[in-house]
Amino acid sequence: MEHVSYRLTHTSVADLREFEEFTEIFPDLETLPLYQAALRQLENGGIPCRTLRTEIVRCGSDCEYLAKLHCLRLAFQHLLREPINYAFFVDAGRQILADLLLYADKDPKDFLIGYEAMLNYIQDGKNWREIEEELCSKGVKALTFYDVVMDYILMDAFEDLEQPPSSVTAVVQNRWLSNGFKEGALTTAVWSVLKAKRRMLKFPNGFMAHFYTISEQLSPLLAWGFLGPDETLKDTCMYFKDQVMSFLADIFNFQKCKYVSVEELARDVMINLKTRVDSICQRFSPQG
Repeated sequence: MEHVSYRLTHTSVADLREFEEFTEIFPDLETLPLYQAALRQLENGGIPCRTLRTEIVRCGSDCEYLAKLHCLRLAFQHLLREPINYAFFVDAGRQILADLLLYADKDPKDFLIGYEAMLNYIQDGKNWREIEEELCSKGVKALTFYDVVMDYILMDAFEDLEQPPSSVTAVVQNRWLSNGFKEGALTTAVWSVLKAKRRMLKFPNGFMAHFYTISEQLSPLLAWGFLGPDETLKDTCMYFKDQVMSFLADIFNFQKCKYVSVEELARDVMINLKTRVDSICQRFSPQG
């Protein structure tokens, strides 16, 4: 995704009334030039944002969130310019999601085919304008790993699972249905939603189409894991979610990441990412 340059789209800027409070909250801001530059950008030109995640990532204010968001966009862009880092992101995503399917006794073959097709699509420069148009229509404000993968895909998915449709909960909570029937019905419901979404796509072979192909394999599993009666699978899915959310809290934390320069912040982000990836892979492994 980072092959697409960090472009911002037009949006309204968050309320800046609390902007002046930062000097009192963080008296050592002069030691954080990257963060200081982000605050100036916020004050002078604004920092676009699809959804404020201030509380979720444990920031003290919307201004703090937006300034750190700006810095992290630059850090992820810096990281993914390096082929070795890009390969790590790609391999980690593939391994974590395939291992989750295997953990739940699902065949990862179709997922792996869809994952590779997605990679081939986003790595082709001819598709970048189309990708930008599609994601902008979804409200994504910058084409970075954070905005697309962490915010739009993962955090939105976790929020959706916290508030499932009543039709889904009615099936899952029905005591008269067997677990096998419930899981099958849930899978059918998810596939029906994705099929309907496909019919609405402007680009039938674009980014969202590839995303839905992957979702067809993962969404039923996650829905069953979070909402179904299998406590072992539920605990593992919750562990995955907790690791993702803890990673996000860490990279937005002054104590865990140095907002001094793009290079230093990128290095700390990578350290935190590798720690979380190792923990997830260990949990998903047969010996986990």
